[in-house]
Amino acid sequence: MDNRKIKIMFVCHGNICRSPMAEFIFKKIAEDYGAREKFTVSSSATSSEEIWGGIGNPMYPPAKKELERQGVPYEERRAVQLKKSDYGEYDLFVGMDSANIRNMNRIFGLDSENKIHKLLDFTAQGGDVADPWYSDRFDIAYKDIYNGCLALFEKITKI
Repeated sequence: MDNRKIKIMFVCHGNICRSPMAEFIFKKIAEDYGAREKFTVSSSATSSEEIWGGIGNPMYPPAKKELERQGVPYEERRAVQLKKSDYGEYDLFVGMDSANIRNMNRIFGLDSENKIHKLLDFTAQGGDVADPWYSDRFDIAYKDIYNGCLALFEKITKI
């Protein structure tokens, strides 16, 4: 890995559950491996549903509770929407499910630099990270997101 920071944007539908969980899980993995300074990590939404009057909703309390349960530190944050201009600012856009991938392609137009990926495609299992907003299974979402983030980290750093 060179000295340039790798910029990763995790993306989900509303940016209050899965993508902020991925943001903080990835940061913790990088910290645990002594590589936190090598990354800029953010998260965003493909929709504006969690953004009212320009102010995003905070991370969903059960998502924060699961991060706390797993010992993953997080910062208070508010939902933000992915913008077309983000494409030039980040190296990777990592969606949680197939709908996120479709919506990112719609927002960006073309993925000419192959920056858009689905998180679980970095793992042997593949598939989508189920939205815990509907299932209330933040434990399952955490496990999938953790496994995906670890696989992504290992791919990038080649550890």
